[in-house]
Amino acid sequence: MVGIMTFNIRCSDVKGVTWQERRELVKRQILEFRPDSVGVQEAHTEWMDYLSKALGDEYDYVGVGREDGKKDGEFCAVFYLKEKYKAIESGDFWLSKTSDKPSKGWDAACKRVCTFVRLKDRKTGKEYVHINTHFDHRGRRAQSNSVELIHNKALEYKELPVIFTGDLNILEGKKIYQKIVSSVLKDSKYIAPDSMNYLTFHNAQPEKYENHIIDYILINDLVMPKKYRVLTEGIDGQFVSDHYPVYMECEI
Repeated sequence: MVGIMTFNIRCSDVKGVTWQERRELVKRQILEFRPDSVGVQEAHTEWMDYLSKALGDEYDYVGVGREDGKKDGEFCAVFYLKEKYKAIESGDFWLSKTSDKPSKGWDAACKRVCTFVRLKDRKTGKEYVHINTHFDHRGRRAQSNSVELIHNKALEYKELPVIFTGDLNILEGKKIYQKIVSSVLKDSKYIAPDSMNYLTFHNAQPEKYENHIIDYILINDLVMPKKYRVLTEGIDGQFVSDHYPVYMECEI
């Protein structure tokens, strides 16, 4: 069984609790479930410096900062179990017309980067591709065109199991959500036999965000999801971020 997580870890504070005060909670949340790979969003340079050390005994990562293609700005990194998997291919592209370099797309408010990695199990030889990103929060045209870029990347690996994770800033059921699940990718939540339906963004006030589902784990038809969970418990009764992590178990 392969475990996958998507996790917007929030670049700054959550209702007055700083990222430095939360970072141990984020580490503990990831290690509690120990996913085979986890796609993070809003991981700025300092977050990445921390996570690469805090998770370094078990995880390696691929990814770059969205501002310069190196270390500056948000990473949409994919961390993976380094003893179990070998990263045999990886890369980054921007959600824009000039996707091969740091750039802002269409009506987007920010530069947006997408990271992907092809992982090979060192023992079994099985492979899968994990794609991870964070769609723009304002530009509807940018969101729509980003869907096409994601579809194209997923189709490049149509012979392999493909898993796409991300904070899409798109509510479930809306037009752009329907677009992204109408082609090669499907929502694992509605395929897994053991599943749940719950909000993913809460901003430390879940009672005010009843239907706010914007974080997804999407899959192609070579992935067989078995369990889907929104991880609402937190750590020691504390919110880990302003988003709940989402976790899926699957067979590939």
